[in-house]
Amino acid sequence: MTRGVISQRKLDFRTKLEKLFDDYKHVLICNIDNVGSHQLQQIRISLRGKAVILCGKNTIIRKVMKDVAKKNENLNKLLPEIFGNVAMVFANGELADIRKTILGNKNPAAARVGTLAPDDCWVQPGPTGLDPGQTNFFQALNIATKIVRGSIEIMNPVHLIKKGDKVTPSHVSLLSKLDIKPFFYFMTVTHVYEDGSLYAAEILDITKDTLNQKFIAGVNKLTALALAIGVPTLSTVPHSFARAFKNLLALAVEKDEIEFKQALPFKEFVKDPAAWAAKHGVVAGPTKGGDAPDKKEAVTAAEPEKEEESDGGDMFGGGGLFGDD
Repeated sequence: MTRGVISQRKLDFRTKLEKLFDDYKHVLICNIDNVGSHQLQQIRISLRGKAVILCGKNTIIRKVMKDVAKKNENLNKLLPEIFGNVAMVFANGELADIRKTILGNKNPAAARVGTLAPDDCWVQPGPTGLDPGQTNFFQALNIATKIVRGSIEIMNPVHLIKKGDKVTPSHVSLLSKLDIKPFFYFMTVTHVYEDGSLYAAEILDITKDTLNQKFIAGVNKLTALALAIGVPTLSTVPHSFARAFKNLLALAVEKDEIEFKQALPFKEFVKDPAAWAAKHGVVAGPTKGGDAPDKKEAVTAAEPEKEEESDGGDMFGGGGLFGDD
């Protein structure tokens, strides 16, 4: 290939990259270690119409980005992330959906000598289909086996490779004999460039529901603290009014001369529970001697609740709205 052809390809790549930076606002930086060309093509197809994947030499990409960064200084944040086997995904749509599509394309792959295991690899117990002549191979790997019907059978689960460990030739040989493809290789999104900001891809896992839950949890803690120390806040107002109403209700039930509309059903129940139950279609529970409890018994039953509700209740969560008699 002549120097002129190579130069033309570099110029075409430069033009394409500059156009992508002009047409798209967001960029996903992806690691493509152990991702084959066929798998990469499948990802391109799944992202068609949503995003564009660009792969190329890092030196050329960095040079073009430095020139483009003269117009947009925020692109300088991307330069430190352009190293190793990376691909850039340009998009304008919802980044969380695009990342989900990228991560969803996984292909099982056999273990390769010298690579670092992306996940733990277990060999499950059971028949292997191998003849007894290969028993020495399993003994060398300290794998307990037995012979069943002329075939080697693994007796216990074997943690063959731990995550992050280097794959050895013995690992590869055993897995190939058992026809096991233990790992999945796929594009992983490492960083996201959005509206001039660069952040880790894990931020995309945070949804609106997650933010709402965290906000509500924070408000609940703040409300509990404010009620405990007696400092009124906007979030404590409903609780303070509820406590004040309980205090008023307790007084109205206790004192016949105190009446207000909301207390009438409770006063009616205390005076004659059986009549109240019949009026509202409620089956009254069993009482002493089969008769409805009298007023004294009803008031006694209601007293624990009254004391609990009136204890410490006030408009702002501390002290008491009404002093003790």
